[in-house]
Amino acid sequence: MAGNFIIEKDNRQSCDFFLILIIILLLGIGLSFLFSASYANAIRLNRPPEFFLLRQLPLVVLGILGALLIMNLPVETIKRFVFILLLVSLVLSVFVLITGQNIQGARRWIPLGMLNRTFQPSEIAKLALILYLADFLSKKEEKLNNLYTLSHPVVIILLFVLLTFAQNDFSTAIFLIFVSATIFFIAGIKYRYFLSAIIAVIPFLILLLFNREHRVRRLVAFINPESDPLGVGYQILQAREALISGGFWGMGIGSGVRKLGALPEAHSDFIFAVVGEEVGFIGIFLIIILFTLFAVRGYLIAFRCTDKFSFYAAFGITTSIFYQSIMNMAVVAGAIPSTGVPLPFFSHGGSSIFITLLMCGMLLNFSKHLKTEKVYRHE
Repeated sequence: MAGNFIIEKDNRQSCDFFLILIIILLLGIGLSFLFSASYANAIRLNRPPEFFLLRQLPLVVLGILGALLIMNLPVETIKRFVFILLLVSLVLSVFVLITGQNIQGARRWIPLGMLNRTFQPSEIAKLALILYLADFLSKKEEKLNNLYTLSHPVVIILLFVLLTFAQNDFSTAIFLIFVSATIFFIAGIKYRYFLSAIIAVIPFLILLLFNREHRVRRLVAFINPESDPLGVGYQILQAREALISGGFWGMGIGSGVRKLGALPEAHSDFIFAVVGEEVGFIGIFLIIILFTLFAVRGYLIAFRCTDKFSFYAAFGITTSIFYQSIMNMAVVAGAIPSTGVPLPFFSHGGSSIFITLLMCGMLLNFSKHLKTEKVYRHE
């Protein structure tokens, strides 16, 4: 006798386990390579070999705790904090120009006094801008192609871009423009607005690119690093050699040699070169796969979100982390000029890892509120 089937809705709410696993793998592998890439530099500074790793760990712990908190907040609560976060980010972006620590001509870091640390406001600006755009676009969905309506977020974006550029952080300013543009695109803004924006922005960016000598030198080094092998081309050439020497299998974790002094910023912006040297093509391929899986999972969460705010926020967060990872790898491979953008989960930098983990917490939060699936129960 055939049984009856009753259609039910599965109301169980749990975080995306697969995404949690990917985040844990990226974080664990990233911290392992941070130690491998940084111990030689720590010893040169008369510090313990694990110095840079230990400096990173407190921010990792804070980021995990923050992510756990955000994971369990109602989405409506997150929305209520969007304006506060935007305002705080704006104040910090101005404050760093007044009291920020100047390092090699860039004023990007706010010293934290007795903590012997610095904070980079441009990192929090990435998250604040994404959440602001998600909140604004979700509320103005019916008027998105009205120029007056669009002028409000455009002014906010330009304000953050100009403040970031004033910190001498050209790459992050470009990054903010790109992420904002992708959110506008997915929101359904008309193509002619994008074309008009591109025509207006490109000459301005070219002007900004050529108004500082170090940016021009970076561009020249990208085109022909051999023209100044001991100057601006040095880091690019060393990174390339590290990737080549890694071959298919790599020299073994911890066995790389260019981090011992030949490769500047081995534990920071160019940590991917250390990865390539020590685990070779196969290791690089697996790490790229992990970042790609992160992006695929993030976009799946975005497109299954039940409300527009969560959709735009999840899409923007996924784009931000994935684009930043691709951008960093491309710099190390010599595919684009040097940018100073860190590799998420890997590079040394407390502000970066803290904000990255908070973003992951938000993605996991959104994964708990996806469209429910119909299930068939046999009775």
